[in-house]
Amino acid sequence: MTPTYAPTGRQRRIFVPVPAESVPPAPPQPQDPPIYRDLMRTWADRGRTLPGRHDPEWVRLATPPLGLSQFGGPRDPLGGGR
Repeated sequence: MTPTYAPTGRQRRIFVPVPAESVPPAPPQPQDPPIYRDLMRTWADRGRTLPGRHDPEWVRLATPPLGLSQFGGPRDPLGGGR
């Protein structure tokens, strides 16, 4: 069977140092629109969940109850065996 691509062999990459003054500075990160910032502030003041922030209540609710297996049944059913 013949390959469908042409072998290119080993390619070299050459590092050429560039003086720092010739590299343009990175553009500043755009800020959130004022309406979005106000909404985030309102939600935070009311104790609500914020996008991109750790939510301890969600972690608590998503944790399975103690004593249950991954699939929701007891780990050691009464009678022990099958």
